[in-house]
Amino acid sequence: MNVILAKSAGFCFGVKRAVDTVYERILEKEPLYTFGPIIHNEEVVRDLEKKGVVVVNDVDELAGKPQGTVIIRAHGVERGVCEKIQALGFSIVDATCPFVLKIHRLVERYSGEDCHIVIVGNASHPEVKGIKSWSNAEDTRVIGTREEAEKYDASHGKKVCIVSQTTFNYNKFQELVEIIKEKGYDIIVLNTICNATEERQTEARAIAEQVDAMIVIGGRNSSNTQKLFEICKNECKNTYYIQTVKDLDLAEVRSVDNVGITAGASTPNNIIEEVQKNVRNEL
Repeated sequence: MNVILAKSAGFCFGVKRAVDTVYERILEKEPLYTFGPIIHNEEVVRDLEKKGVVVVNDVDELAGKPQGTVIIRAHGVERGVCEKIQALGFSIVDATCPFVLKIHRLVERYSGEDCHIVIVGNASHPEVKGIKSWSNAEDTRVIGTREEAEKYDASHGKKVCIVSQTTFNYNKFQELVEIIKEKGYDIIVLNTICNATEERQTEARAIAEQVDAMIVIGGRNSSNTQKLFEICKNECKNTYYIQTVKDLDLAEVRSVDNVGITAGASTPNNIIEEVQKNVRNEL
């Protein structure tokens, strides 16, 4: 049995920075909150809750709670949220990924220059909601599928600025950009998919092409892990999406010769190591 572990598996820079920030603030022994789950990994969020960290999903949830510090999640928040939190008397620690903050600034700039803004991504994802809030709502569209790209229509005479959710599938981003380009708009394309995402997806695809079974580890709500699963599934039909080793059915991969393992950007190293160890020991 040959087991190939992706070198890029696990925490990216932005996730590690956000998670480390919360664990460091726990030591301050003050009321501590995160605005939304700090990252999309249930195991990490559960561990933080055991240590007293409270997740709030709306500013109104802070009303009546002991004043303390609110840490902004890695995905960022919508414009004006931080000011509302501070107005209630809470301190803010912004753990938004720097690459996400960069997109906020780009969207604000090009929207201010009277451009249409296209955000390629998942409209329901908190990162995308945050990005969208920095532009003129009437001239902003979120596109996540080929069908949405084909239906996109912007008034001529204005430039169209295209950005992406940081964890979007790179090949799919290129495909949707090409569809919009064919409409003849004056387009500015800003590939804001982070380098770590591109590297992770490229490596996962390469491993999936050469193995008999592929294991993708990550939280169920993790956008980047879902994209990894889709990419791997296209290359290897025996691809399995798990959150922890408890979800791994070894019987499904026991008969194969080569197994690949990758993990989303929100997956802690200890979970990856435990899965790898069990696969090697059992198979």
